[in-house]
Amino acid sequence: MRWRIVAGAIGGAALIALIAWFGNGEIGSDVLRASWAIPAIVALHLGQVFLSACAWRLAVGTPHLGLPAFFRLRLIRESVNSLLPVAQIGGQIVCIRLMTQRGVGLALASAGTVLDLTVETGMQLAFTILGIAVLAATGIDPSSVPSVYGGVFIGALAISAFVIAQRVGLLRIIELAMLRLNNFMPIASAESLRGLHDELMRLQGRPRAIIVACTAHFTSWSLGLIEVYLVLLAIGTPVGLPQAFVVESLGLAARSAGFALPGALGVQEGGFILVCGLFGVPPDAAIALSMVKRLREVLLGIPGLMMWQWSEIKCWLLARNTRPSRSECPDNHSPLPNAQKYRP
Repeated sequence: MRWRIVAGAIGGAALIALIAWFGNGEIGSDVLRASWAIPAIVALHLGQVFLSACAWRLAVGTPHLGLPAFFRLRLIRESVNSLLPVAQIGGQIVCIRLMTQRGVGLALASAGTVLDLTVETGMQLAFTILGIAVLAATGIDPSSVPSVYGGVFIGALAISAFVIAQRVGLLRIIELAMLRLNNFMPIASAESLRGLHDELMRLQGRPRAIIVACTAHFTSWSLGLIEVYLVLLAIGTPVGLPQAFVVESLGLAARSAGFALPGALGVQEGGFILVCGLFGVPPDAAIALSMVKRLREVLLGIPGLMMWQWSEIKCWLLARNTRPSRSECPDNHSPLPNAQKYRP
């Protein structure tokens, strides 16, 4: 917890310093000018959430939950990762818990979420590489963006290592460790992790579903260029669609690099300043673009966090009313009574 507080303080200080350096008055005016575009970008992002939910449902491959449930789960997942200091993984853990409350086995929920995260990260890397190609096509040397090639190399290395680790049995090691730990420190949910590696291998053996999931995630990432285009147009510093594609792809790469900081505070803004500067967009407009994106995250994130808490309250009430002989919600992750009636 201490390191999260320190990281948040560093990121917040960096953000405040950038705003003060480039003029809080100008940035505030830019954000106000872009206010008319906020409803449009909120609606656009809901479309991105829908596509990501489709990909996640394909990755999990469960008949227990429909697409509306995965849409809510995806919104909760993004809300937790965007607004809470959880290093971009807390949302996945929360949603695995919510899936198990709906009767999905812990091994299946965990393996499907790992697969979805792998596909999503791989498609973001492809999106970044395409952004570099588009940047080169505009006549700008990609090396003018500091460490862009190094970032792509590290990203490719990381995703490759993650996939290889899955294939050689990383989840089996985690599964065995949890089961051994259960001998010394009983954990009700440990036994339900049995078969985690086998579930992941089974899910990975569906090429058609994975291809469709890859397409959905890549389309979701690509729609972000419309957000950049609309916001910069509203601010008064319009760019073309190819330039918006580059800003979105490389800006997302910068945000991902700052995953250790809550909300990538300061890192996202610095990335936008560098990339937008390639197309003549001034720093105050670049920071305003980042601020509008953060405002959209808050507008969608608060309802997402409220849905999460409401799901926890309903689970608690259901467990209390049924009075099971042992805790069924959420410790042992077994299906709840009347599980199909519960909606996360």
